[in-house]
Amino acid sequence: MDKVFVSGIRVGTTIGVYDHERDITQDLIVDLELGCDTTKAGASDDFKDALDYDAISRRTFDFVKTTNNFLIEAVAEQLAKMLMDEFKIEEVLIRITKPGAVAIADAVGVEITRRKS
Repeated sequence: MDKVFVSGIRVGTTIGVYDHERDITQDLIVDLELGCDTTKAGASDDFKDALDYDAISRRTFDFVKTTNNFLIEAVAEQLAKMLMDEFKIEEVLIRITKPGAVAIADAVGVEITRRKS
């Protein structure tokens, strides 16, 4: 399976389990690996045959910005479902990083892979 990737989508959103986190905006950094077939786009060199990674990036940004989840795991699951429902993606790897979440670490995060059945 071919892959298209988008890295470093930085989104300010409400995320976290602690009371003080529910009143602030925190950054999440989203990286996507999108499993698809790029054969047709590669042969035709035509945009209509390719994944629109600008549209996918903007949709991801808007989706994450408006979520109000407690856990980044929930954001990742919901984002994976939305992307596979709305775009021609057979598989998605999502990595979400939450910088500064733990005082003694640069960042924490989650990475999931989901496939259409």
